Amino acid sequence: MSLTKLFELNEIARKDAARYSRKRFIYSELKKCKDRRFISLIGPRGVGKTVLLRQLALENENSFYVSMDAFEEENLFDFAKVLSEKYRIKFLLIDEIHFLKKYDAELKKIFDFLDINIVFTSSVAVSLYESSYDLSRRVKIIKIYPFSFREYVYFKQGKNPAPLSIRDIFDAKWTSEHLKLGYLFEEYLKGGLFPFYLENFEVMDVVKNILGKIISRDIPLFANLKMDEINLIEKTFRFISVSPVEGINYSSVSKNVGITKHKAEQYINLLEKAFVINSVMPYGTNVLKEPKVLMCLPFRLLNKGYQESLGALREDFAVECLKMRGYEVLYLKSKRGEKTPDFFIREKDEKFVIEVGGKGKGRSQFKDFKEYSKITFAHADVLNDDFKRHLFLLGYL
Repeated sequence: MSLTKLFELNEIARKDAARYSRKRFIYSELKKCKDRRFISLIGPRGVGKTVLLRQLALENENSFYVSMDAFEEENLFDFAKVLSEKYRIKFLLIDEIHFLKKYDAELKKIFDFLDINIVFTSSVAVSLYESSYDLSRRVKIIKIYPFSFREYVYFKQGKNPAPLSIRDIFDAKWTSEHLKLGYLFEEYLKGGLFPFYLENFEVMDVVKNILGKIISRDIPLFANLKMDEINLIEKTFRFISVSPVEGINYSSVSKNVGITKHKAEQYINLLEKAFVINSVMPYGTNVLKEPKVLMCLPFRLLNKGYQESLGALREDFAVECLKMRGYEVLYLKSKRGEKTPDFFIREKDEKFVIEVGGKGKGRSQFKDFKEYSKITFAHADVLNDDFKRHLFLLGYL
């Protein structure tokens, strides 16, 4: 593709960005970055990485936007050199960089020899983490997640309630506005966390299309898989999505999909790096080190209805909220079959144990955790127990 055509596409991208008056909360953080390192925006398909990149292009005259699926040049370094030296471009904004073969080598060379900064996106985290080149001192990784519930409220209603901490939720330091907006929670779980939900698309059709591209295109692009393994990854996804949350781990996937435990671990890792599932390791040292496997919202709804999936969706939501905000989340595993809370987290120097559930979930799970701060998150309209909190409050973290 000619340089002239790429300049035309750059202008089209800038004009497209003008359609979006509101910006993701992460946008202000990106603008503050003064690090010499390149910036990598890694996140699932459909969360608005392209729009973020185009908004950056619109606000920076000395920038240039290019998508790798439209880039036909042989050498990214030579292209960046022309932009830098001939056109005085200071910021090269690259969308879906993982479609460029050996992009890590190109980035290393550009960083070492050219006076140009790069911000790039990818929907596949593992390709960067497993680079054969040492990019750690050259690239700052920023994860772009779907909307938090708070961010969805902002884009949907234009309201921006203050963020809460786990301690705020424990101490009931929310406002009436936080609670009144809870009526939006169900549509959030059904797909509202993705920006395209706001454009009145058939959300699950889009999610199905995203999953198809992840399994058939993204994962094979960077993982050395045989063709028949794509079908096995699809089976792995389906088994996890239709099964009860309890007991989904490497061993159960291996048994039910008909693969080795090693392959089950590999496929689960690939699906997690592609932002389809979340693995949660157990708390403690004297336990079997297999993860509890949950799903990223709303992928579970591709194979089961909302009401049927609600119990699992609650746990999916809780873990996704906590991971979005950088918490280390561990699940609690009993040794003798007794009931325990679901998850353990830390906030600063304080330990919290969390129960996620509906009716009947309460104090009995906490009897062996007296030294911890305890919260039960219930999915209910009215909570008459001061021990319980509305589940959607986690979305304000």
